[in-house]
Amino acid sequence: MTRLLIRGGRVLDPAVDMDQLADVLLEDGVIRAVETGIEVRGAEVLDAAGCWVAPGFIDLHTHLREPGQEYKEDIASGGRAAVAGGFSAVACMANTDPVNDDPSVTDFILDRARQDSPARVHPVAAATKGLKGVVMTEMSALRDVGAVAFSDDGKTIMDTGVMRNVLEYSRLVNVPVIVHAEDRTLVGDGVVNEGPVSTRLGLPGNPAAAEDIHVARDLTLARLTGARLHVAHVSSAGAVLLIRRAREDGIQVTAEVTPHHLTLTDEATLGYDTNTKMAPPLRSRADVEACRAALAEGVIDAIATDHAPHAVHEKEVEFNEAPPGILGLETAFPVVLDLVRLGELEPLELMRRMSTAGARILGVSGGCLAVGQPGDVVVLDPEGRWTYDPAKGYSKSRNSPWAGQELTGRVIATVVGGNTVYHSDRGVLVG
Repeated sequence: MTRLLIRGGRVLDPAVDMDQLADVLLEDGVIRAVETGIEVRGAEVLDAAGCWVAPGFIDLHTHLREPGQEYKEDIASGGRAAVAGGFSAVACMANTDPVNDDPSVTDFILDRARQDSPARVHPVAAATKGLKGVVMTEMSALRDVGAVAFSDDGKTIMDTGVMRNVLEYSRLVNVPVIVHAEDRTLVGDGVVNEGPVSTRLGLPGNPAAAEDIHVARDLTLARLTGARLHVAHVSSAGAVLLIRRAREDGIQVTAEVTPHHLTLTDEATLGYDTNTKMAPPLRSRADVEACRAALAEGVIDAIATDHAPHAVHEKEVEFNEAPPGILGLETAFPVVLDLVRLGELEPLELMRRMSTAGARILGVSGGCLAVGQPGDVVVLDPEGRWTYDPAKGYSKSRNSPWAGQELTGRVIATVVGGNTVYHSDRGVLVG
């Protein structure tokens, strides 16, 4: 019998609104007790004094790149980056090569994850064949082999009739549809947020209206079909307003926001650093403030990284030519901890947005420290300071706007299935 005793931490369990000093005992992969003064023989002891102890983070939005783009990332390296960032589970997007639009690809991802990843991996399958937005995938077959959601993330399903069919069929398989909401005809060649910054840079702009219009369309279709809609990487104040109204009207919509859209504005792009190129792009200060307020209110349910690794040579080109996306798994916690320091979120609520909400939206295990639940736990030092060097991180790629910065908030340990898979002193311990 394997035993792990996490002693003396501030236990933050959003699933039961618990915020108190306690010990957590894990035996044979599950939570056995959460109470003060636990004494047990033969257990490995992890001293959590001064730390937060919470359910392992669950990322709704990760790009692991395998199969087909292993030079950027693979399931093994992405899984190591995940646990180093406190994530016990990640949902990986379908824009692989080949696209995850067939049960054989889903099966491959799950098999490789079981062999190579210290984090749990939940595949998100494509909503349409080849992410082309024309022919729906076989959702039932994909769900049966382990797909937890459907998405053409990175692409927009522009055909409204196809999108309606996707949502209607998703009801039959009872899984959410995750949408990348951008009107491609409005985005055009836009690479930064349309506004004063794009004018100063002399770069084509991507207007916030492109996001707002497609959020409005998809919310209308969700109302029509009764399907579960999840809006990925919300970045605009207009989208926040639409989602707020839809929730008030009883539409089944959830939403996520990334650490970069919560903390960086389009002014970060003024140096033409391709590590600030995102899709959707970094927006204005007003958009950032709207997203932060929506997260605090619960209009936006979850924080998701949109971890999108790219090789160095792909980013070392002109801004227009670089692919969008940044690393996110290893820096997510310290970046969003800013919300707690500024009093916008309580620690318990931050943990809800990073863990419990993801489990609820995807319908997967985790996000809870109740007795009998999977032993997926993260131990965090909210005061720990460290300098982020992506070259010393676990991802294969280096594309981060936080490279070289001192960050406050450190992952001390990540436990998956009762096993310590990451410790700040010893690194990743398995996988």
